[in-house]
This record gives sequence, structure tokens and C-alpha cells, in this order.
Amino acid sequence: MLVKKSFTVKGIFEFAGHHLWWLIAYMLIVAVVYKLVGWHWISIPWLPVSLVGTAVAFYVGFKNNQSYDRVWEARKIWGAIVNSSRSWGVMVNSYVKSNQYSDEEIKKIKTDLIYRHIAWLYTFREQLLVPTQWEHVSLNHHFAKIAMRRRDNFGVGQFQDYLNEKQQQRYFQNEKDWETAANKATQIINLQSQDLAFLEEREILHMRRQLDMQTILNDFYDHQGRAERIKKFPLPRQYANLSFIFNCIFIFLLPLGIVAEFAKLGDAGVWLMIPFGTVVGWIYVVMELIGDYSENPFEGLGTDIPMLSICRTIEIDLLQILGESNLPKPIVPVNDVLM
Repeated sequence: MLVKKSFTVKGIFEFAGHHLWWLIAYMLIVAVVYKLVGWHWISIPWLPVSLVGTAVAFYVGFKNNQSYDRVWEARKIWGAIVNSSRSWGVMVNSYVKSNQYSDEEIKKIKTDLIYRHIAWLYTFREQLLVPTQWEHVSLNHHFAKIAMRRRDNFGVGQFQDYLNEKQQQRYFQNEKDWETAANKATQIINLQSQDLAFLEEREILHMRRQLDMQTILNDFYDHQGRAERIKKFPLPRQYANLSFIFNCIFIFLLPLGIVAEFAKLGDAGVWLMIPFGTVVGWIYVVMELIGDYSENPFEGLGTDIPMLSICRTIEIDLLQILGESNLPKPIVPVNDVLM
């Protein structure tokens, strides 16, 4: 998640500045061919080009709206995970009690339930970051290299050592119980449910309280399934890909439609077409890129929702509920990116 209030010129150029060079080159070629070579026949009427541009703008706007909906739904899902996690922590702390067992034994049970949930958070996050075939890092050749560089320099690559050795030993001490599962996060919640049933049998947990806590676990399954739906079902490719193709068609037609119009301004008019056409074409390119990089909110890029920060916030809350004082530090932005 980008946390700075406004973009710098440097940030804008790092995101889309490289597209200016081929746009300038294309506009220059059209201007030279029209003015110096004398191929006036390459110009076309501006009216149909403007109609194409208007249609493309509506189409790109629709795509960007759908991309934003995916991002916002992903953020709402993780917001719900925060609320359910806090409810889980409070229920574990207040419901798990028995006069038949020592305080140390009850404390151990509470700690296991809390630590396993924290393990679920980080495991689920890692699962969501596994690339799918339609995400940028899975593209071919040069495009994948650009995406990997952005992921390393402006995404999850900046947040590698977020769990120290002590935290890993705490939360993943029983990792063998789920490490071979096809869906590790699902198995962790299943283990939580089995523990609740076992506690009810030992009369450490009243049946009614067990049902309340099981409802929270069911909520975690619901949150997980909603996030997996976004991860595993892409923005329909007929919208995502055709938007790119329509943009290419419009940018191809753009200088052909405006070169004759600028030529009416005088001898230097044709050359004015180069900066004007570049700016218009670049705006359409940036609109396309914004939607393209927003449609996958679990990709590990700087435009993702801040899952790691949310996990750490929940971790701190749950440890405080347990009464622990040695708390990890919150995740802070790096290069104006919060993951």
C-alpha cells in the first residue's frame, strides 16, 4: 500500500516514465513522415479517432472501477479478519478456565490457541502471495523481469525478515501438524477446532462457549474463502486484455488523427503534435497501468493491501490479551510502501 499523500515526479517516472520514450519516438516518426517525406495521405479525420478515444476512456474506466472493487473487497476481508481475531483472543482468554487444572496448564492451553492463530495469519498471507499464472511476475520475458524488480524493490522484497527466530519458534513449533497439507491455513483452523472439542470433553470449555468459539473459526474460513476467491479468480480477461488492445489501437491512431490538425497552425504546427500526442497517449497508458496493477491485491507489489502490517497489528493485540509484555514492533513503511 502506498502511504505517501502525493506522488513525486520521481515516483511517477519510476512507475510509467519508461513509456514516454516509445511514445515520443512514435509521434516523431509520424511527424517526420508527414512533414519531411510528404506523406500527407497517412492523416485521417479526427472525428473517428476522438470517438475511439471516448469509447476507450469509458472502457478503461469500467476496468479500473472493477479493479478498485477487488482491492477494496480485499481490504474489507482483512479488516474482518482483524475483528474476528480480536474476538478470538478475548474468547480464548475469558472462556478457557477450569478449577480442575493449574494456572500454568490453563495458560499453556490459551497460549497454544493464540499462537496457532498467529501462525494461521502468517501462513495464510504467504499462501496469498504465491503467484498465479495471470499475475505480472508470471508473464513472459521482459515483463516478468520488470514485475520481479518492482516486487523486490517496492514490494514484499523490502520486508523479508518480519519474523525473528524466536517468533518462528513460538508460532510454528507444531508446524509438522500442517506442513504437508495442500492448504496449510485450512488445516490450522481444523486443528483449532479439534482442540476446542478436546477442551469441551475435558470440561475446560463449556459446550455453549465451544459453539461460540467454533462460530469464530467458521468466520475465519469465510474470510479465507473470500480472499481465495479474489486470488484464484482473475478480473475476467475479456475486460483486462481487450482494454489493453483498445488502448493500443487508440494510441496508434492518435498521431494520425491530430497531425493534420496541428499542420493547420503553420510550419511548426506539425512538430507541436509530438509533445501533445505524447502527453495524451501517456495519460491513456497510465490509466491502463493503474487498473492493471490494482486488479490483483495479493501480488506482493507496492499496490497491494498491507497484509503484513495487519498481521503484525493482530499479533500485538493477541499477545497483549495473553498478558505478554515483550511485543514485536509494528511494521513501518519502507520507501513510502506499507506491506
